[in-house]
Amino acid sequence: MPLPIGDTIGILADNLALRKSVLPISASSATRWARGLNLPRGGETVIYTGQMYQLIPYITGMNKAQSMIEDSPLADFTRVGRFINRFINISSLMSMPESSMQGRFNSILVNMASLLKQAGVEFGYLYQDDLYSGALAYDLGVDDVLEEHAQKVYSNLKKHGVKNVITADPHTTNMLRSVFPLIVRGYDIKVKSYIEVLAERNICALRDLGSEVVIHDSCVYARYENMLGEQRTLLAKAGVNVREPVSTGEFTLCCGGPAESLYPKKAAAAAQRRVEELKAAGSDVITMCPICLVNLQKAAHGQINIEDISSYLARAYC
Repeated sequence: MPLPIGDTIGILADNLALRKSVLPISASSATRWARGLNLPRGGETVIYTGQMYQLIPYITGMNKAQSMIEDSPLADFTRVGRFINRFINISSLMSMPESSMQGRFNSILVNMASLLKQAGVEFGYLYQDDLYSGALAYDLGVDDVLEEHAQKVYSNLKKHGVKNVITADPHTTNMLRSVFPLIVRGYDIKVKSYIEVLAERNICALRDLGSEVVIHDSCVYARYENMLGEQRTLLAKAGVNVREPVSTGEFTLCCGGPAESLYPKKAAAAAQRRVEELKAAGSDVITMCPICLVNLQKAAHGQINIEDISSYLARAYC
């Protein structure tokens, strides 16, 4: 049988309410990427990861476990799992991240910080207080838990004197810029993606990459944040010729990510459809969302090369 939707959502919601993340990870895992970068703690302007890139290795491990029990008698035990999870964080026991994958996704955040430094941006980092944004709870419609969590995030930012947030991914951008102002009274944090900040700073490329890539637009950036030109401008200045797949811009095709927590197999099928479109346009693809990156990489099975846009930008601008 399929995964019980109510209990699966319940586990995620319970985690967010009790542990401040739908999939709680240790502070050391969440902040490891910043070791050795000497980023100031807090300040008026901070880079905010929302733990999205750090969570991907854990989410991948969790999805493997979910795929194994989906459409099997074990799915019946999800309700029991939810009860136990209220007292013991069993979701972390099921995730089992690969250390090599953790290193790859942490390096993406290092690229972002290096790019911002190269652009002359002064910023800090909240370390263990860089909280998950609540994006999945928003997607799943767990409104009561989300409202409480949004207030925690906002109060935490105000406690540290933060006025400007530079986000690392589209989901955190959307939550902190477009969703939180609707549910947190008096919300006054200014939010921009690191890509927007780099474009506004008119950062100059140090080398011409002379390459060609197929761009996979984040549906969140494209449809909810009207962010389509900045990434293309930065790539063009770096000597990268951007090829567009059949479904692009506001009509970009979903990577399957929103369905992954409830329907792993359907999500994989959606990712496969998108990979076929991208593959038809070229062999090198860039994404700008950690969920898109991992879902498309899994579906591609090495048939095409898929990288985060920060990897290209770091090679050109740093």
